[in-house]
Amino acid sequence: MSATEDPPTPTQDPAHGGVATDDTATPNADEIALTASPEVVATNLNEYFLAWGRRIRNGESGVVPILLGLVAIVIFFQLEQSKFLSAGNLVNLFVQSALYVMFGAAEFFALIMSEIDLSIGYLAGVCAFTIAELMAAPVNFPWWLAVIGGLVVGAFCGALQGTLITRFGLPSFIVTLGGLLGFQGVMLELATIDKSAVGGVISINDNSPIAKLTASQMSATVSWIVLVVVIAVFAAATLRSVQSRRSKGLTAPPMSVSLLTIAVVAICGVVLVLICNSNRGLLIPIRGVPWIVPFVLVVIMLYTMVMGRTKLGRYLYAIGNNPEAARRAGINVPMMRTIGFTLGGMTAALAGVVYLSTLGSVSVDIPGGNQVLYAVAAAVIGGTSLFGGRGKPIHALLGGIVIGTVVNGLSLMGVGAAVTDIATAIVLILAVMVDALVRRRSSTPR
Repeated sequence: MSATEDPPTPTQDPAHGGVATDDTATPNADEIALTASPEVVATNLNEYFLAWGRRIRNGESGVVPILLGLVAIVIFFQLEQSKFLSAGNLVNLFVQSALYVMFGAAEFFALIMSEIDLSIGYLAGVCAFTIAELMAAPVNFPWWLAVIGGLVVGAFCGALQGTLITRFGLPSFIVTLGGLLGFQGVMLELATIDKSAVGGVISINDNSPIAKLTASQMSATVSWIVLVVVIAVFAAATLRSVQSRRSKGLTAPPMSVSLLTIAVVAICGVVLVLICNSNRGLLIPIRGVPWIVPFVLVVIMLYTMVMGRTKLGRYLYAIGNNPEAARRAGINVPMMRTIGFTLGGMTAALAGVVYLSTLGSVSVDIPGGNQVLYAVAAAVIGGTSLFGGRGKPIHALLGGIVIGTVVNGLSLMGVGAAVTDIATAIVLILAVMVDALVRRRSSTPR
């Protein structure tokens, strides 16, 4: 788009998988049928699947490649190690994947704006240090107040970097690279100042709720009760959203599609609870869903609502797709970008909570450089575009599970860290290749 052209009118709703487009030409009926979201053109379940199939053939494959890839990876590891699909190992996989999911969710906000944040790993470390220090003597804050302090630190650092990027026109790569180095130095300084940091390590009480986030689980009965409540709330929210959109004259999926979505979510939830409620203890029975699982799912659901049902989410999609068009449409691009980096910093703090819970401590040796690579990998592998404007928070969930599956499976096979890094790199490159091919195919005239 040239600087003299008028801003475009979005032709797809970001809440339903579309993004604002800079195509000023009026599409014909055939083009709409090929590119429009199934919710736009379908009136029943059969038409919905036909529209979905056309989009896949047109290059808009969505999460299908990553799901097929995940199935292939699981089959491979199950053939190599028969205990891979055991209840105990699957629950361990869920817990291990939580950190990758949170890092991917933190990186998601930068990527969706066509930016990059290299400081996520060490910023999570700074926030984890902050939480641990606030909980330790002589401060002795309650755990929830310490977590709030960590979230404030993460949000402030994200907002600071966002301000430097937007107000001074600095490349996000350079600013966040400086943040990577700076936050690593801040961690070293915190460990030096704090006398409770023995050898650069601060531990938390094993009985604190933060430690129990990954180390304990809800009872089997509570797991089923929570599942029923979650499904009921999801079903009510889904049906209400469809009814509300239709009453306002907006596009909405057919009722049969909504009911099918609710059924699929219910089935997935039942399978998850059945796996977690299986006895996985050796000496004593251990059953129930680990608390980290609902923690991660709640974060992903909240971000999904923000990105799909608020102006903030639509603005971020528009900025990532075409910042100049977004500016000319009246969006305050600098402020929205700053908010995006702020959300990323706050999510990095949540990743710091998961990191602190997983290890029971935080040290200056946190591999922040590697973690940011996992953050980018989790988001991109799950389906978030490196080119901005396309992606959903659930992509971080899928990407984190893929990375967790690879790490877990290779660990069962007894391979070293070098092979794990190589395998993760291959999966990441393949995901980027798929993203590039999808964009190239979808932009090719038909």
